[in-house]
Amino acid sequence: MALSAQPRPGKDGGRTPVNDGIDPLTRQGWLARTARLLVRRKVPVFLIVGILTVAAGLLGAGVAPHLASGGYTPETSESARAEHLLSDRFKAGSPNMILVAEADGPVEEAAAARAGAELTERIRKESGVVFAHSYWTTKDPALRSKDGRTALILIKLGGTEDEFTQKSYELQPDVTGEQGPLKVTATGLAPINDQIERQSAEDLTRAELLAAPLTLLILLAAFGSLVAASLPMVVGIVSVVGTLAVLRVMAEMTEVSIFAMNVSTALGFGLAVDYSLFIVTRYREELDRGREVTEAIVESLRTAGRTVLFSALTVAISLAALMVFPVYFLQSLAYAGIAVVVLAALASLLILPALLALIGRRIDRLDIFAPLRRRMPGAKKEGAGAWHWLSVKVMRRPVLIGGAVVVVLVLFALPFGHARFGMTDDRILPEGASAQVAADTVRDEFDRAATAPVTVVLPSLDPAAEKQRLTAYVEQVSRIEKTQRVDSVLGSWSGGRQIAPPGPASAAYADGKGTWLSVVADVDSNSAAGEKHVKAVRDVEAPAKRLAGGDAATLVDTKSALIDRIPWAAGIIALSMFVLLFLFSGSVVVPLKALVFNLLSLTASFGAMVYVFQDGNLKWLVGDFVHTGQLEVTVPLLMFCIAFGLSMDYSVFLLSRIREEYLLTGDNTRAVAFGMDHTGRLITAAALIVATVLAALATSGLSLLKLLGAGLALAVLVDATLVRGILVPAFMKLMGRANWWAPGPLRKLHDKAGLRDG
Repeated sequence: MALSAQPRPGKDGGRTPVNDGIDPLTRQGWLARTARLLVRRKVPVFLIVGILTVAAGLLGAGVAPHLASGGYTPETSESARAEHLLSDRFKAGSPNMILVAEADGPVEEAAAARAGAELTERIRKESGVVFAHSYWTTKDPALRSKDGRTALILIKLGGTEDEFTQKSYELQPDVTGEQGPLKVTATGLAPINDQIERQSAEDLTRAELLAAPLTLLILLAAFGSLVAASLPMVVGIVSVVGTLAVLRVMAEMTEVSIFAMNVSTALGFGLAVDYSLFIVTRYREELDRGREVTEAIVESLRTAGRTVLFSALTVAISLAALMVFPVYFLQSLAYAGIAVVVLAALASLLILPALLALIGRRIDRLDIFAPLRRRMPGAKKEGAGAWHWLSVKVMRRPVLIGGAVVVVLVLFALPFGHARFGMTDDRILPEGASAQVAADTVRDEFDRAATAPVTVVLPSLDPAAEKQRLTAYVEQVSRIEKTQRVDSVLGSWSGGRQIAPPGPASAAYADGKGTWLSVVADVDSNSAAGEKHVKAVRDVEAPAKRLAGGDAATLVDTKSALIDRIPWAAGIIALSMFVLLFLFSGSVVVPLKALVFNLLSLTASFGAMVYVFQDGNLKWLVGDFVHTGQLEVTVPLLMFCIAFGLSMDYSVFLLSRIREEYLLTGDNTRAVAFGMDHTGRLITAAALIVATVLAALATSGLSLLKLLGAGLALAVLVDATLVRGILVPAFMKLMGRANWWAPGPLRKLHDKAGLRDG
């Protein structure tokens, strides 16, 4: 058996280093050289950082209006191509803005009818409007409510999702509110996107105001010293300011989701504080060992700084896996997330050495908790901490305790077995938002299918020349289970027979070169029944090239595109993480263990995701939200990639100290206890900080951010406690020296190519 990077214990079993006794400070790796340079040039560093921070603040201050809503669906899917054809060639398609017009009496009364028709005509004449239909212009009974006192105006705005959202924002003041005898409210994709943008900006401010003071309190508890606690906060603030500037630059080059602002600032602040926490802690340790200030900074950057680089790389690669999914909501979060992680790491590595050089040994000034800490049992004794005690207890019964935790985590995951997925709709908004209330009216008072039909485009079929074949096709589609009617150039059909002949409105279903159908079904388009129905429509053999679109088709295409790419994303994460951890540790066992444990750390989050947000249990824990009975289809993928990266982040921090001690002593049990003792408290503080920042997202009025924030916070806490506190020491005790095993050729490869400083 080949054991990679084996130590040579001293005669007394003590800490004799594997590097032939050479003091690490004599090794001038690039991190050490960088640290010395930053210490010598601390004044220019402060000036440069100050100038860049001010510039970034000015650049990023107005980023929100440049970010885009939507982006949850693949733009090249069949449903998207059908929608583009309908809009461009037939001036038709699914409405992206719906006006709900309420009257004091029946909508057929003269005053209401006149106001409704005039409003519809005024909207139709607006630039950027593809079509505007209403009950008053079509007499379609599906556009009149059950009580006859409310009617709908269906509007399609042209352009990209960002363009029609902006058009909706401009149009709404003129077409909503009191319109003669009508009271008008707006809903639909465009108004919903508009309200999401505004709500997201409000939520960001609230989250920052909540997270910053709580983070400072956690740092004070971890460090005691107000001076030491303030350093990570400074780096975190610089990171957030830089994040907003990065988003502003990215928005000029590509579409960036509005949610990138909330997610990336939270992630950037949390990681910057975490990375700074580990570097500052190592600096204090080196001072306690008697090193001079400069040498303590150099050693901190050489050891903890190296770990920060690895950690940032693992998080960035995990986020990079989001790029394989063909929806810009996920892709833009990947771009933003990677940039923010790099920025957080650079801010920690470049700013802290200069700050520490300026502060020197005053790092422990204003230690408000010193009297309390000195009175705590074992305060001055190494190995007396709670995490050391826990690791020792776990390693005495690793199978029993570790096995029990695995069972608990698997049980937490069981609710995910009945997860149901849908698309983002109005119910992402806070209950009571105008677009959400209007959408509720549409759901409760109208035939929802009439506003979201399946659209079938036959772009190359001439309906006059191929009337017989088209008739047979329409007849067959109208027989599909749950189909209420099929509207076409041939009139309306239901159950295989014609129920209405062609009329003036039928001309809209052809353009002389092709034709299209509107298939109205008695199902919710954003449901499993809607998916089944659109698949049945697609299964009918068409007389010519066919594209099926509409909300239900979009859901089917989006789920299919995401599911097809999951193996690629998982492969990227697994392979890259394995390679990185091998280069870091020299072991093939440690990377495999880390991959399995990171999956286990996600079980509670994925189970809670379904139990709380899908099933509607314990809603009070995260604040009330509109319960839909399903999960937004992209959120589990986003949560997986972010949480997996954060879990690997803590794996690297813990592993670095365990490996460092093992190389000095050769005692696996002692190394694990030492690593837990020296990082357990820090990982707890770091996890609490990240969980606090992410949990602040759960205060959002948007259920998507609420779900993401709560789920990620739970994943981080489970990983830092049950996984790092129990499973890691249990497993490493069971494996013993085999933890560091690698085949001979790989061990030689690590000796030559392993990433290290020095």
